[in-house]
Amino acid sequence: MPSPVPIRDAATVVLLREMQDGPSVLMGRRGARAAFMPSKYVFPGGALDPVDATVDFAAPLDAAHAETLGEMAAPLAACAIRELWEETGQILGRPADWPEAPTGWRGFARTGHRPDAAALVPVLRAITPPGQSRRFDARFFLARAEHLASDPDDFDRAEDELAHLHWVPLAQTDALDLPRITQLALHEVRARLNDPDPTRPMPFFHGTMEADIRP
Repeated sequence: MPSPVPIRDAATVVLLREMQDGPSVLMGRRGARAAFMPSKYVFPGGALDPVDATVDFAAPLDAAHAETLGEMAAPLAACAIRELWEETGQILGRPADWPEAPTGWRGFARTGHRPDAAALVPVLRAITPPGQSRRFDARFFLARAEHLASDPDDFDRAEDELAHLHWVPLAQTDALDLPRITQLALHEVRARLNDPDPTRPMPFFHGTMEADIRP
């Protein structure tokens, strides 16, 4: 019997921007040879790195959101901001010197910013169902593009993990090849646009992608 696939903590950012065609989200396509979700359009995100637990924020995650996420709140928020930076070149941060930035964050620090966790709102949690080559316990954060400290149309500093980075109108996302969890995240984003109540509970999808509603 093969060993079970370990479940790794991860974070994803749904970056939302008001544009001429309506609310839009930043997405990119994974490579055709990727071990996980090949050729699918996804949001920027990835696995938690141990260094994410050492990050000194310019502004912390809102206290209510931190309570929702528990002891992993700060590392997950840092992971989300780091993955956004690495995969898109976008800076969710505030101007500040950061000479003591840890390895893995020094490129971000050289932009003259520290990460801004206050811009993040946790909206969904999902665990990859069994049977996948990789499994993640992913927390999806919503962030507004107006909180970016970078040009939202400049992806020159992005690494090569995602191709065809672009802003997709929410009304047109169904035309893309999306993983099931990305579809669920988009559904939650649309629901929050229609119901901006900050106390809205965060769905938790696990196993067969059935949801528990967690406060």
